[in-house]
Amino acid sequence: MATPQEIRTAKFAQKLVKNLRSRHFNAFFCATADEAVARVLELIPAGSSVTWGGSATIRDMGLVKALSDAGCYDVWDRDLLTTADEKAALYRRSFSADVYLSSVNAMSEDGVLVNIDGNGNRVAAITFGPKQVIFVVGINKVCGTVDAALTRARSTAAPLNSQRFDLQTPCAADGSCHNCHSEDCICNYVHFLRNSPGGRHTVVLVGQDLGY
Repeated sequence: MATPQEIRTAKFAQKLVKNLRSRHFNAFFCATADEAVARVLELIPAGSSVTWGGSATIRDMGLVKALSDAGCYDVWDRDLLTTADEKAALYRRSFSADVYLSSVNAMSEDGVLVNIDGNGNRVAAITFGPKQVIFVVGINKVCGTVDAALTRARSTAAPLNSQRFDLQTPCAADGSCHNCHSEDCICNYVHFLRNSPGGRHTVVLVGQDLGY
């Protein structure tokens, strides 16, 4: 029997999917991360080249492993690279990928996706290049308004990701956004995706907390 939280999440997700589709996104709801992995694999044709941005969600939910285990994709795994030059080359190569995977730092209830980047490679690929972009978004990243989504990206996601990447930023030191100009600043590029031109972007919304 579904819990009140699960019932509320499912009803809320119906509204979010409708709002995303009104902005020309392909949008789906999956109750669990396992269901979301299966849905993403269904969305990617066999033989596709696939890569992703720096997403804890994609890795932690088991999607990276599932792509490799499937044995039918050309997987460009950034996590296997060791040098800065190798990573920079893959960031540029990513523009020619068939499918680019990402999460978001936040999303507004009316369907605007908000991301921040230190290097800009992820928001650049989201904007232009890969034939298809698939976002996997935990329900924890949905905020009431675009302003609230930006606040979440700057004040919640950025300090956590700065810790994850061991960056020397004020927010990594005390967990609070300082609107800094640090050399390690993770908020150099702020990206709002309001609509999906040509339906190039897909959002798989997940009824669980995922990522930062």
